[in-house]
Amino acid sequence: MNYVARSATQKPFSIRMSARTLARLDAGARRRGEAKARTAERLIDEGLCMEDHPGIVFRDGPTGRRAALAGGPDVWEVIETVKGTGLSGEEALGAAAEWGNLTPVQVRVAVHYYADYREEVDGWILRNRQEAERQHSAWERVREALA
Repeated sequence: MNYVARSATQKPFSIRMSARTLARLDAGARRRGEAKARTAERLIDEGLCMEDHPGIVFRDGPTGRRAALAGGPDVWEVIETVKGTGLSGEEALGAAAEWGNLTPVQVRVAVHYYADYREEVDGWILRNRQEAERQHSAWERVREALA
């Protein structure tokens, strides 16, 4: 999630928290190798997103943190599937649900998140397509080298 890009300007904010919470924040920031303020902002932003979109969680992966369905695929995967069905409306949602062994409600959760964070999700779709193309080209080069 690109929480910093969403905010055009940053403003100072002071907060008091328990020693236990502050220690956990310090430890989490050290693990991630990021500033404590950045970790706090990310966690607050993600928490607000999850509050606004029940059923959405955030996961780490090799390419960064991204929105996903709780117990399901990443939001970008669901949206790419919905778009790729060539269908619209309920038919597209039903096809995507069938693809991912999801309920229609889960697909709607992903679509609602997409409606609010289209640029972010479209970015994930684009990056994953580019990586797939890069991997395919590498496979082709290896195949040709062994021919």
